[in-house]
Amino acid sequence: MTEKLALITGASRGLGFAMAEALSPAYQIIAVAKTTGGLEDLDDRIKAKGGQATLAPMDITNADAMAHLCRSIFDRWGKIDLWVHTAVHTPPLTPVASMDARDWDKSLSVNANATATLIPYVAPLLGDAGHAVFFEDVNVSDKFYGAYTATKTAQINLARAWQSETATTGPHVHIVQPQQMGTAVQARFHPGKPATEMVAPSDEAARIIAELNLVSL
Repeated sequence: MTEKLALITGASRGLGFAMAEALSPAYQIIAVAKTTGGLEDLDDRIKAKGGQATLAPMDITNADAMAHLCRSIFDRWGKIDLWVHTAVHTPPLTPVASMDARDWDKSLSVNANATATLIPYVAPLLGDAGHAVFFEDVNVSDKFYGAYTATKTAQINLARAWQSETATTGPHVHIVQPQQMGTAVQARFHPGKPATEMVAPSDEAARIIAELNLVSL
């Protein structure tokens, strides 16, 4: 069994899937996502690389489920070494004056509230030596992105505050700006842009892992 443990929230597709797969030779992966099929595909990929994964088909907005998961991780392993938070909700592009209340509520729940819940749950598992990685998105304009931009900014502001608060004590909090990738998120925001003009999630995952030196932590 790999000694190092990585918790990946939002692991069933896109960058989360790619990060989990790329990290699996060095970490045992705890993969969290709502989409069971995507998690099973990830498990197959990880096993093909000789790695191990624990699949947690859960909704990160369910605070009780996340508390149970973190308690289970503590009871089984006592800690984690890395948390990669890629889960995100991307509502339809729309003027703020026409914004659907359900889209706003879901964006707030996934992008902001879940992060505010998860940080206190995950921080004790990371201790002072662990690492957490968040992903900033500055490639969208404010026009028509109101619900996404507001709630994603809230998420990153929470991460920045946590980063400042733990700068001398740990855990180590990283905020990374990914390049535009050929993912479902980018397809929703840029439907006319060919995926070939964007970076593959696997390539971006490799770049981020190398940039943060995550394999050698």
